[in-house]
Amino acid sequence: MTEPAAAAPNNVRTVGVLGAGQLGRMLALAGIPLGLEFIFYSDRPDDTARTLGDHIHAEYTDLEAIASFARRCDVVTFEFENVPAATAEAVSAAGTPIAPGPRSLAITQDRLLEKTTFHKLDVPTNAFHAVNNAADALAAIEAVGLPAVLKTRTLGYDGKGQGLVRTPAQAERVFDELGGVPLLAEAFVPFTRELSTISVRTWSGEVAHYPLTQNTHEAGILARSVAPAPNVSPDLTKQAQQAAERVMTELGHVGVLAIEWFEHEGRLLANECAPRVHNSGHWTQDAAATCQFENHCRAVCNWPLGPSHVIALDEKRNLICVTPGVI
Repeated sequence: MTEPAAAAPNNVRTVGVLGAGQLGRMLALAGIPLGLEFIFYSDRPDDTARTLGDHIHAEYTDLEAIASFARRCDVVTFEFENVPAATAEAVSAAGTPIAPGPRSLAITQDRLLEKTTFHKLDVPTNAFHAVNNAADALAAIEAVGLPAVLKTRTLGYDGKGQGLVRTPAQAERVFDELGGVPLLAEAFVPFTRELSTISVRTWSGEVAHYPLTQNTHEAGILARSVAPAPNVSPDLTKQAQQAAERVMTELGHVGVLAIEWFEHEGRLLANECAPRVHNSGHWTQDAAATCQFENHCRAVCNWPLGPSHVIALDEKRNLICVTPGVI
């Protein structure tokens, strides 16, 4: 069921951000020129965004501190999806709007719930199967086929928390290596390339999309993005954008949502999504009419979105090529 619309904020001046890392800093750098002030909450005393606003250093599980932080803000957002869902719920309980909402956070930080949501919305994915114990690992491998990838359901990023399984005998070993925690088994996709969409949605349902971006990863970490992605058909763009809109509507999502795709045999298969500004959208800072960071601020503050079309193109290749670095 789609998450019911929460009360949208009005007359926003102060934005609270759960997390105070690089993406939080980029949000503030985009929002301060709009007249916004920022308060950051993180469990690290030396996070890079702390110089751009007030910084509260406390644990995400300290719900009293979270409530106090929330009451100082007109709206709260987050820069990474590993914030505990209970933390987001504590913000809402304090009476402060949070965007994206707790449901977006809960679904996208659990790979099984995420893939199940894709399946429910007819967003194509590779085959997947839940793994709760070592015995399940063998059954899951039989269900999705070999080779397969075992992934932790939560807390995996930049290639961490996953292992490739080429034979049934490897399944239990990889399960143990990943800590014996609940996993997701996925069919390995011999993809042509990796793509991503950056989309943004407001409280009222206004949506904007940035062009598909082609990404190259090294050791599981994004090393290079090319935007707009070359050789993308209108049908492929339409498929990606319609899928993103279905996901955002289902989740009642407000703010930026990134979806990472495998292109395989001319089709897009959804790999995973991130309910936040994304490193494959860094190019928008210099090459889009409104960057993803400003549009995220606009969305969560209940303001109209800025245009998302490309305004800068490489003269030789008609492309923008950037190296986003490590987040």
